Amino acid sequence: MKMFGLLVGCFLLVAGGSACALEDVFSIADFDSGVKPNNVNGDFGAWDRDPMDFSQTAIESFNTVETKDGKGFCLRVDYDVDSPNAAYNGFWMKLNGADVSKYETFTFWVKGDVKRGFTPLFKIELKNNIGEVGKYYVTGVTDKWQKIEISLAKIAGISDLTNMDEFVVVFEDWRIPVKEGTVYFDDVQFEK
Repeated sequence: MKMFGLLVGCFLLVAGGSACALEDVFSIADFDSGVKPNNVNGDFGAWDRDPMDFSQTAIESFNTVETKDGKGFCLRVDYDVDSPNAAYNGFWMKLNGADVSKYETFTFWVKGDVKRGFTPLFKIELKNNIGEVGKYYVTGVTDKWQKIEISLAKIAGISDLTNMDEFVVVFEDWRIPVKEGTVYFDDVQFEK
């Protein structure tokens, strides 16, 4: 009943010309439940360039110790691209056709693991359902939680945001300075 009242209130605010706070943020994954799927009913997981090359790997898990707010869960990604072969791997998340065209910014929280080490940079990709792939390099990752805010206009390679397919994190052996480590993620969302 409270949710119904909140929705009616938002409708009245929008009808009156004011913006509704519910529409300012579109949460894709907050990981708070500690189980799949994400907030848009999409699956997610780690991936490897060559699953038969055991010298490179990526593993995802839920974590309760390193959470951003001290509650719930965050996502932990352990990566290893220290291989004699060409290596890249990372993490993928389905967006299930989400229309994010009314949003201006893609955001998420990130931090590296001080004990295991971590890369201060990695690539992200946003993919839509017509085959376009937008790419952006995240830099400046530290061992403290920080919010990464990326203008959708700066993600080169994607023009249609009305039917989104996937968000991908990529750790590339030729680009990242720390070839093996752990990175934590939380609150993946689109914002106005």
